[in-house]
Amino acid sequence: MNAKTNAIAMLSNDHREVEQLFKDYEALGDKANAKTNNKKKELADQVCTALTTHAMIEEEIFYPAVREALEEADDLMNEAEVEHASARDLILQIQEMDPEDELYDAKVKVLSELVEHHVKEEEKEMFPKAKKSELDLDALAEEMSGRREEILATL
Repeated sequence: MNAKTNAIAMLSNDHREVEQLFKDYEALGDKANAKTNNKKKELADQVCTALTTHAMIEEEIFYPAVREALEEADDLMNEAEVEHASARDLILQIQEMDPEDELYDAKVKVLSELVEHHVKEEEKEMFPKAKKSELDLDALAEEMSGRREEILATL
């Protein structure tokens, strides 16, 4: 993290990284073979780890700060938390499956679509409001970065 990174830049960077992982996964296609399936599993595991870490940081640090700073944010924040719960459910299912399983690709695809929708709402609605608020986005980024290291150390 560099000196110019604030909480929103940090979360947006996470979004780009996960989008790329989903693109890499999709580029493997539907054709199943041992090499492709190993790569699918590897990419899906990376997605699951990245999303789990990202969601925990948002739920523990970013969302509470945004809720406190923005009086009108409750509906937006509630929806984001429900979307996180849906993603968590899919992540658990994907982690318990193998790429050879019939619904594996479908579950990864639905997770991708859910995340795409969630990211759009955060970046178009939540982040602009947070930027206009009195939030100290630099301090939040520091706290989030420290928490990310703790989470990754346990995964």
